[in-house]
Amino acid sequence: MELKANYQQRMKQADENLHRVKKQVFHISMLRVLLFVAGIIGVICLRHTGTAAVCLCVALTFVPFLALVKYHNRLFFRKEWLETCIRVNRDELSALADDHTPFDDGKEFTDPAHRYSFDLDLFGKHSLFQAMNRTCTSFGKNKLAEWLQNHLESKEEIVQRQEAIKELAAYPDFRETFRITGLIYKGTTSDRKEIKEWTEAAPYFSQRRWSRPLLWLVPALNLLTLLTGLAGIIPITWFGAVFTTFVIGSFGLIRAVSNLQRVYDKKLRILSVYAELVGLIEQQPMHAPLLKRLKDGFGIEGKTTTGILKELSHELDRLDLRNNQILYILLEGSLFWQLRQVMRIEQWRRTYGKYLLHWLELLGEADALCSMATFAYNHPAYTYPTVSDRPFVFRAKDMGHPLMPARQCIANDADIPSRPFFIIITGANMAGKSTYLRAIGVNYVLACAGCPINSSSLEIYPAKLMTSLRTSDSLTENESYFFAELKRLKQIIDRLNKGEELFIILDEILKGTNSTDKQKGSFALIRQLMELKANGIIATHDLLLGNLIEFFPKNIHNYCFEADITNDELTFSYKLREGVASNMNACFLMKKMGLIIND
Repeated sequence: MELKANYQQRMKQADENLHRVKKQVFHISMLRVLLFVAGIIGVICLRHTGTAAVCLCVALTFVPFLALVKYHNRLFFRKEWLETCIRVNRDELSALADDHTPFDDGKEFTDPAHRYSFDLDLFGKHSLFQAMNRTCTSFGKNKLAEWLQNHLESKEEIVQRQEAIKELAAYPDFRETFRITGLIYKGTTSDRKEIKEWTEAAPYFSQRRWSRPLLWLVPALNLLTLLTGLAGIIPITWFGAVFTTFVIGSFGLIRAVSNLQRVYDKKLRILSVYAELVGLIEQQPMHAPLLKRLKDGFGIEGKTTTGILKELSHELDRLDLRNNQILYILLEGSLFWQLRQVMRIEQWRRTYGKYLLHWLELLGEADALCSMATFAYNHPAYTYPTVSDRPFVFRAKDMGHPLMPARQCIANDADIPSRPFFIIITGANMAGKSTYLRAIGVNYVLACAGCPINSSSLEIYPAKLMTSLRTSDSLTENESYFFAELKRLKQIIDRLNKGEELFIILDEILKGTNSTDKQKGSFALIRQLMELKANGIIATHDLLLGNLIEFFPKNIHNYCFEADITNDELTFSYKLREGVASNMNACFLMKKMGLIIND
């Protein structure tokens, strides 16, 4: 309730401020109209009284009018900020109510061939990504997806990310400001490609052989003809002729410089979006080692990234002087100004362009960490797992699926104490086996990504996760369901043979074949997994797989989800029990639906 009240208070405060800003916008708009009308009427009435009176009228009306235009623009930005703030907090309230539809679901990252993401519903509607995603840049969105698709396998890295997430979770104001800033400036998915192409493009003017000599020649000739003309050595008109020649010669550069200026202005707008976000990171005190390294990665040679980007903005502002006709003549005739400025901007790009993508990748990491921190902040009851150095261990207490509403979520334990070791889970249809497997898989990904998990406690060893829960056939590749499953199982065996440490989660091995082959193949597969020192969990309808404990009494443990039939009604507790399932429900359900079953 405290969490909900916090978001409601933030939204209420923003709404009150927005109401005041809207009133200010209205009053300023009316005042601007009055000043403009008064100025026009004043100029018309005073046009015959003299220049001084007209100038005074303009000073008293149009000058304040222009000042109010600038103030009006600031108010509109403030209005947009507050509207976005309200939307951000309203979306978080929706998330607390288990509605994540306001957030991007990352469906473009869906990959049926991935070793676990498709099976665990990491992307798409009602996915883990949608529940976690609070990114405000394309770089952050891609980084968050990458981290979920490639979980960490090092204890040190997991612990460092945990520390970073914990610290950022304690900065709700910073995270809110960061997200609102990114949402207002609206970067696009093509930003990375465009910036990369721009930084790698060859300089247009700096490579011309005549460029640099011309920059020295123009001021040198002007100075020489001016001094010798003033000394009476040559006619002073020669200085005017040289000056005019350079002005006329500069006309040949106008089109090329204008094209480059449009490109640079566009890139500056893109970079200014990210400069605002980088500036927030640079200003925020950070103490976790990962956050300090990330923050220290911005800037170079004692300069901050925002300062470096401001240098580019300053150079472009100086190039804009060419748009003033009087200044154009003076600057071009004396210095060949537009060529000089374009070459300075090209020099900036040559000096700092190679660092831009690195800085933006760091920005993406900060954005993804803020998303994870918001996830942690929104789930204060979740716990950070303990990461073990000892392969293998997975010990969970009261673990539930992170995407299930709390009122529906049934928590269960899991215990894989050593290597090799497998849990065999039997049970009836709809009893909870698949949900249990996905709960373990999703929490495992969260744990290995450095996030808190839906469990009262968890100890893990970060092996590489491999699943086979939702294998499907492929019409495009002329591939059967059974063959697709075999391919996944072969990938698992091949990885184990290469020495990879795996945590394996399988649901109903060899679903696509007959019961005899399935049973024989399942026994053989589990024996091979044991020989290869693997760990995992296998769910099955085949009760005979429970007999494997006779061959591996120290390396297999049987659990089940039972379907209870009471007063001719089927009920489920969804609680994990010791042993092999005794009640199966297929025939019972068929009879209830009126299908004839011969006992």
